[in-house]
Amino acid sequence: MSKQKAIIFFTVLVDAIGIGIVIPVLPFYVASFGSSAFLVTSLFAIFSLCSFLSTPLLGVLSDKYGRRPVLIASIFSTSLGWFVFAGAFHTIFLFVGRIIDGVAAGNFSTAQSYLIDIAKTPKEKTHNIGLVGAAFGLGFILGPMLGGFLSPISPSFPFWFVGFLAFGNGALAIFLLNESNPKVLANSHKKSKFSFRELARKEVLKDFNPFLPIYRAVKNRPFYKNYSVWFLFNLSAVSMQSIMALYVASIFGFGSVTVGMLMAVIGIIIVLNQAIFLKKFWLKYFLEENLEFWLLFLLGVGFLLMVVPTLFWFIIGLVFITFAQVVLRVVITSNISNKSQIDNQGETIGVLSSLGAIASIIGPLVAGVMFEIKVSFPFFLSASYGFLAFLILLSVYSKNRKYGHTK
Repeated sequence: MSKQKAIIFFTVLVDAIGIGIVIPVLPFYVASFGSSAFLVTSLFAIFSLCSFLSTPLLGVLSDKYGRRPVLIASIFSTSLGWFVFAGAFHTIFLFVGRIIDGVAAGNFSTAQSYLIDIAKTPKEKTHNIGLVGAAFGLGFILGPMLGGFLSPISPSFPFWFVGFLAFGNGALAIFLLNESNPKVLANSHKKSKFSFRELARKEVLKDFNPFLPIYRAVKNRPFYKNYSVWFLFNLSAVSMQSIMALYVASIFGFGSVTVGMLMAVIGIIIVLNQAIFLKKFWLKYFLEENLEFWLLFLLGVGFLLMVVPTLFWFIIGLVFITFAQVVLRVVITSNISNKSQIDNQGETIGVLSSLGAIASIIGPLVAGVMFEIKVSFPFFLSASYGFLAFLILLSVYSKNRKYGHTK
């Protein structure tokens, strides 16, 4: 692996470790401020909101001024965000830390663009994009484990750790990361100064609008129900993730170490399902449309099982939704992509990404309110999202059969 690929891999890995640490440890850290469940889920939501808003901005900046400066700035911003969050002495600084880190989280697309830039063949491009998925999978295993092991030292220590990890990543990037943007390299002899006036031009400004894909989704009537299924699926997933640690702490008395180990096991299941079972079992023996249909139903059942206040049924439900979510994320994306025109593939993927981001903002906020009413309500809510998506898909299939369509 080249040094450039290694830096990008490490950048995505550190981001994923940070996310993996947050899910099991954040509620226990925030509890030291005497705060509510709604505050915990609000911290998830504010991070997602800032990431959603910053993604198109960082993309435009990296296209015009280069991947390297955007990546380095965002890596150090991530480090600063974690330091502010870990050193918070008031609730407001918890939000400031998550906002700073959220703004930097938009660098994910820039990291992907960097790997695409340096690919010399289509096969290498596919391999490079696969590195991003591998880094995320590894991060979602290491993050919860590190959070569980480090939190007994102090509730804030895992966040200091990932902050210094990001800082070291930024230092390495300064010395080892070269520019990859072909357009910037071609014009390297010209001095390109940052200009707000140039960025504010109408033709450039439209690229900053993160809500444009959402507007296109609402207007796209043929895909309206499919997009609704994707949105509801994401709502069910993020709602559960944001209150998972709070729920198991309340019902089973689990601490941050146990929750961290539990989330690490989930990460291992996700990686194995994506790397092995998806190709060798799910897609081999089942049609994608049948998988989408019945796994949405299984998703709802899984959330209902997790409400049963016994550890056995909770684990069974968790296994159901973990397997279902991994497969659904692939097959829903694939089915929608297959129905779209070839020249609209990029726009379709952009819409799916934006809808997922909006779900990551709304889902935790609603789940936090529901949790404070009754701890099991968020799981009933996630189940209702899954069953509603199942019913929408049922109406799509019924209509297709009525008019003799197979897709």
